[in-house]
Amino acid sequence: MTFITEFNNIMWGWVLAVILLGTGLLYGITMGFPQVRCFGHIIRSLKSTLKSDEGSVSGFAALCAAVGGQVGTGSLVGVASALAAGGPGALFWMWITAVFGMVLSFGEATLGQVFHEKDKDGNYYGGSPYYMTKGLGNKPLAIAYAITTIFAVGVCIAMLQNNSITSAVTGVVNISPWIPGIIVTIITAVIVLGGVKRITDAASLIVPFMAVGYILITIIIIITHLSEVPAMFGTIFKSAFTLEAAAGGAVGYTIKEAVRNGVARGLFSNDAGNGTAAAMHASAHVKHPANQGFSAMFGTFMTTIIICSCTGFAILLTGALESGQDGVNLVQAAFSSMLGQVGSYFVLLVTFLFCFTTLIADLFYGEVGVRYLFKGSANGADKAVKVFQVIALILVTIGAALPLPVLWDLVDFCVAFLVFFNVYALLRLRKYVKYVLDDYLMQFNSGKSEPVWDESVDITEKCK
Repeated sequence: MTFITEFNNIMWGWVLAVILLGTGLLYGITMGFPQVRCFGHIIRSLKSTLKSDEGSVSGFAALCAAVGGQVGTGSLVGVASALAAGGPGALFWMWITAVFGMVLSFGEATLGQVFHEKDKDGNYYGGSPYYMTKGLGNKPLAIAYAITTIFAVGVCIAMLQNNSITSAVTGVVNISPWIPGIIVTIITAVIVLGGVKRITDAASLIVPFMAVGYILITIIIIITHLSEVPAMFGTIFKSAFTLEAAAGGAVGYTIKEAVRNGVARGLFSNDAGNGTAAAMHASAHVKHPANQGFSAMFGTFMTTIIICSCTGFAILLTGALESGQDGVNLVQAAFSSMLGQVGSYFVLLVTFLFCFTTLIADLFYGEVGVRYLFKGSANGADKAVKVFQVIALILVTIGAALPLPVLWDLVDFCVAFLVFFNVYALLRLRKYVKYVLDDYLMQFNSGKSEPVWDESVDITEKCK
């Protein structure tokens, strides 16, 4: 594990920060910063994607499933771990990652829509491997990405979700981690084995409820600590650019730790740049690919700018960062200081809902990778998916009892490769994303309130 830890320190220390933020800046310049000038279209698109044709996945349901896949461990454990290891300044770098990541999310979701495929049952499948093959014409890269996704997301990150839920349970109840770990796996199996429609339907019910409830409780914490808010922001900005470790607490934080943990956990919270959420957005049936691109931008904004900030503010305002706790137990310490024992149980409930929706999304992303690898076989893909689901569910159960640092190291190591593979594709395919955005805005500006994509258009020919 020493090699993996050192690799992660180098990659997430500055290499991937430069790559992600640089790609986000280039995309922003190319598209005219749609995360700013098209914010109104984000709200409009959310309304237009609430419904879909009978039997298909709506854009809103796909968004909920994608957000469910984003706001899990990243929004709770990820923020807590970032603050514990990188200090308050890590939250600032999470915000920066989100601002630049919004346009990357737009690109990934748009490409996922443009290059998705429909199976024999009428379900849409797509994502990074599909746009790497059909748009980029690079099948070896697509295969490498699919394999990495299966292990990184479908196994390692899925294990992390169950670990977080289990830690939240054992933090308030003296019980063996295997018991909640097995129970979560059984519930997960019921939904995951039901297919993508059941996954998105479940997420549509859970995600809005859990997000609103969590935000409301955090607002109460902010209001009761209102006088401390200015000082908190001052600490965040100062810590984000501190060059030398300062005494205070158990550890001294510098800009190196702030950037490393802020960017790594920021990406982990919203998936912008690693391409995984594109698979869920590709499953939707919408009138125009840009609709799902706008929804994806909203997902990144909601998960990192809103939800992650809620977690960070609660930890910083309550002084829980000095408790020496990490992961979900640090979040529980923050809410318990305000709500007493009820706070720990509230975080347990939120952790279950957040991480559970992420868990089912992660297993779906692994399934998409398997389907891509075996899609040439008549029934081979379905059989391979079943085998993957069984193996993954077994490993998810085991993940409940593994040490948190080990899981984080594995996740960071694998996600680094996903970013490398996907960013390369995004850079090469940005002309297609621009074409889709221009087509949408041209129709809208000409008076069409709900632009429609012309499915007969061969975008690869149009953008030569």
